[in-house]
Amino acid sequence: MSTATAHVPTANASRYLQQLCKHWSHKLDVAFDERAGTVRFQDAVVSMSASEQGLSVTVEATNEEIRDRIEGVVQSHLDRFAFREAPLPFQWS
Repeated sequence: MSTATAHVPTANASRYLQQLCKHWSHKLDVAFDERAGTVRFQDAVVSMSASEQGLSVTVEATNEEIRDRIEGVVQSHLDRFAFREAPLPFQWS
């Protein structure tokens, strides 16, 4: 497994988490509330948690290539939802 985590500073973390989870719930296995969400892709799981300081995102994938692709998918979707703040500062580690 390959894992990466990013913390994205934003005052709208809960709103973005919920938007992203609702968006993906039409095609993927998704569970979420106001503070946490999990999205299950075919070969990866994205876990998110919202706080007043920002959104923490963890991508766990079967390999680095898939992890890198899912990181990009998460970033691009969040930037679309956060268009007033975009681009959001992601620093994956």
